[in-house]
Amino acid sequence: MTKIDIISDPICPWCYIGKTKLDRALEANPEHSFVIEWHPFQLNPKMPSEGMDRREYLELKFGGKKGAVDFYLQIEQAAEKTGLFLDFAGIKRTPNTMDAHRLIHWAGIEECQNAVVNRLFKAYFKEGRDISDISVLVRIAAGAGMDGDVVRELLKGDSDRDDIRARDIDARHKGVTGVPCFVVDNQYVVNGAQPVEMWERVIKEITGKAKVAET
Repeated sequence: MTKIDIISDPICPWCYIGKTKLDRALEANPEHSFVIEWHPFQLNPKMPSEGMDRREYLELKFGGKKGAVDFYLQIEQAAEKTGLFLDFAGIKRTPNTMDAHRLIHWAGIEECQNAVVNRLFKAYFKEGRDISDISVLVRIAAGAGMDGDVVRELLKGDSDRDDIRARDIDARHKGVTGVPCFVVDNQYVVNGAQPVEMWERVIKEITGKAKVAET
């Protein structure tokens, strides 16, 4: 098996686009032996726990309304080329993603990370859900096959908060400054939402080497 470690934040649109492109390449090469593991990176580690009004957040980050509109127009166009239609207008708040990352971590233990990550992206970018809200996270967890009651109790406490912070800091110390960041086979680092064709070349190259090694 070949592991792809993905460092990501579920409110990062480029992460959603990048994941979609990787998924397309994996689906086109069903003989692959890749497994995916998700790792935390908070785009806004100092975000208040209650989040912020999205318009206020974007205008502060991009120096006004025009900067925010221009930036997100590029993302919207890139998403549509990938076949993703994101409802940015439906997003009312920018959340703190600590609890979403905790849920992704627990999903990894239960071997349903991809399903949870998919649901987080969809809830935020297509449904305008607040993915810092416990009830939203519980529904996402239950929909991926996790025990919603257990997840609710965990989210009410502080389990794994320090671990998520430490892993985020470790990624930054290793040079990660933005996401998505893909680490393939613990050797190759790929940054950004790369084309499907690039991932197909990587998959075929590594799959080919694995077959040669087996002979």
